[in-house]
Amino acid sequence: MRWCPISMLPLLRCVRIWSCTRRGRSRLPLSIREILAYMRVLVKSLYFNSLTDSDVVFDSVFEPAFWTVEFVTRRFGKVFICLVVILTSSIIAIAYFVLLPLVLNVYSPAWMAWHLCYGNWIIVMIAFHYYKAAKTSPGYLPSEKNANPFVSVCKKCIMPKPARAHHCGICNRCILKMDHHCPWLNNCIGHLNHRYFFSYCLFMTLGCLYCIISGRHLFLDAYNALETKYQTPAPTLTFRDKMINKSIIFMYVLTSTVGVAIGALTFWHGVLITKGETSIERHINGKETKRMAARGKIYKNPYNHGKLNNWKLFLGVEKRSHWVTRVILPSGHSPHGDGMTWESFPPKKDPIPV
Repeated sequence: MRWCPISMLPLLRCVRIWSCTRRGRSRLPLSIREILAYMRVLVKSLYFNSLTDSDVVFDSVFEPAFWTVEFVTRRFGKVFICLVVILTSSIIAIAYFVLLPLVLNVYSPAWMAWHLCYGNWIIVMIAFHYYKAAKTSPGYLPSEKNANPFVSVCKKCIMPKPARAHHCGICNRCILKMDHHCPWLNNCIGHLNHRYFFSYCLFMTLGCLYCIISGRHLFLDAYNALETKYQTPAPTLTFRDKMINKSIIFMYVLTSTVGVAIGALTFWHGVLITKGETSIERHINGKETKRMAARGKIYKNPYNHGKLNNWKLFLGVEKRSHWVTRVILPSGHSPHGDGMTWESFPPKKDPIPV
């Protein structure tokens, strides 16, 4: 105000007094101002420190959706298991009571014997691994004190958490080497039942492919018999013939859909096993790779023992015969390690020499 003429000073003082008076009159009530201040604090809390990123904001915004999914999965887990059992049993029943009588007089005895052996082997492997994956505990943290090393403390369990362990919001417990929670098994996939889950997905995919390939001609015949428009009067079909054709169409459509879905899931988990990581570790390692790349460094997964060794550790193959007794045939052997401690950055020699 030093450069203003002396005659302008009274005018400026009047304007200042008038503005202060207006500001005092327009002040909101205290309760409303407190609410607005609280809202400003909530908004600033989303980007208050350097640890906050887009994932934290995403989790905060979609927390109601996550809670709904967890509630539905927890409440309807047994319903999903019943649905899997019913659909699988229906396909087996159609194969035995519909398809088998149709092909008995078509295939040669040797070809028929091969189909019976392969089909029953697939059924046994699917049933065995599904039961074991659903009933086997994924591996929980010990409730008593122990001397095992830990890398962090679970914020929800308030318990020391070893490496590769994560908290499951549906089971409300920390799981050793957790991969994910499967609603179709009503169980978490962890250290003790990860192999059963993958084997179930693999053999279910093989079973669906078997039904798709071997039943394609029967499906086309059944579809043409029900949907083809004839120039002449269509041949009359009995109720039994119609039910047989509809059963074949149902089996083919269901196995095709399930085969594509579970086949993609099996391929994805096969990639993760080859790299020595779980579904959760896939996201963690991706973030660490970007963080280390920003510093000009390269991040390496400490639990990657090499492609072949990763598969041997995952399947529990300790000698050559185990590829048959533990992979091709049903086996209830325990996985390698206790799930509490893990070998990181191993030497170049094989952890399990084969």
